[in-house]
Amino acid sequence: MKRIVASVGLVAVGASSLQAASLPGMTAESGKPWSLSATLRGFYDDNVSTLPDDFVLPAGAHRDSYGIEVSPSLQFVFPWEQTTLSFGYVYSMKYYDTKPAFETDHYDHTHNFSAALSHAFSERYSVRLRDSFVIGQEPDFLRAGNSYNSFQRISGDNVRNFGSIDFSAQMTPKFGVEVGYANTLYDYEEDDYTIAAGPTVIPSTSGLSDYMDHVAHLDGRYQLLPQTVGVLGFQYRDTDYTADQEIWWDPTRNSFAKSDFRNARSYYGYAGLDHNFRPDLTGSFRAGGRYTEYYHNPAGQDTASPYVMANLQYIYAPGSHIQVGASYDYSATSTYQFRPDLTTGDLTLNANSFSIFGAVTHRITPKLYGTVIGQYQNSTYYGGESDGEADNFYTVGVNLQYRFTPNFSAEFGYNFDKLDSDIQNTYDRNRVYIGVTGTY
Repeated sequence: MKRIVASVGLVAVGASSLQAASLPGMTAESGKPWSLSATLRGFYDDNVSTLPDDFVLPAGAHRDSYGIEVSPSLQFVFPWEQTTLSFGYVYSMKYYDTKPAFETDHYDHTHNFSAALSHAFSERYSVRLRDSFVIGQEPDFLRAGNSYNSFQRISGDNVRNFGSIDFSAQMTPKFGVEVGYANTLYDYEEDDYTIAAGPTVIPSTSGLSDYMDHVAHLDGRYQLLPQTVGVLGFQYRDTDYTADQEIWWDPTRNSFAKSDFRNARSYYGYAGLDHNFRPDLTGSFRAGGRYTEYYHNPAGQDTASPYVMANLQYIYAPGSHIQVGASYDYSATSTYQFRPDLTTGDLTLNANSFSIFGAVTHRITPKLYGTVIGQYQNSTYYGGESDGEADNFYTVGVNLQYRFTPNFSAEFGYNFDKLDSDIQNTYDRNRVYIGVTGTY
């Protein structure tokens, strides 16, 4: 239930479970390379299944529920002279006292595995690797970057994996290069789809949302000023929908549209700056353009669009920091509104998503910490009958944590989500929780 800042992509705000990296007992002074933690929370969720506000429930079904969450976690960090290795695991079991509408049982299980390795070959050459593997249901838990692909909670053992490798080389005192590759995999459990008379298709979640995303980049970095680095880069992205299922009947071609009709290759060019305003205040900015081709789409629909990434981090006091950012980019989408434009044959392929997000953690007293996070995302759909229609998603989280000792803390929090959509299930969702965490 707790949300904190995670770093998958430039910045990702939100995580449905407590991350091991934030365990209060895991400090350089603890004298051991590992930390074991356990969290117990009670919670109330007034819209567990993210149902539309105007949805009429069948008799005996429940939209809301009280519940209990149990979440143990384990974290290892091994720092050596030139190498740092870390890995961790967080498990969460949530029990709902009333079975939510359309759910098969009272339980949710989530798993979060993470690993990272950094190594400096010398002062000029270094490499960084990381991986994040999750199994879960909540949209903020499953996403792998700044933007949400789906705003709905999706039941089942849904898998998301994000892995990356980056190599940096300082070729001269002022010029360096960075080359990297990132891979994102989505595999949803629900894969049953129906073809009915008409013909019509009721697509599966897998048919709409299973994909593998490959991103490779090459950046040139030049020291413009002592505290400023200029960046000029190129990025290639290949998005491959992997379910191989029928997802819509296309009457303009008298045939079925399939998952891979939305496959896309994108070519980015951008420039930017990384700047250290001072030791406790840093920022980065990228701006450029993207050209995307849909090589399996019979209607063509290749398109160009702007590309923006920005991030600012400020550590303004011990235990207190601010992180804000924004992005504008192509976003894969799980919308089932895949209907073609019957006059042009164009299909709804993806969304262009603008996202702005921020998080503030403040040390109110030596033992009391407060965190506020928020994000707004506008996703405007491209192509088909839904062309130009948009989803507007708002999410806010507030958390208070009191650390009685370095190894024991209590917390209270509230999360609010709201989706205003032209084509999907508009909903509100409120969640409150209270809990304790012990760390050894």
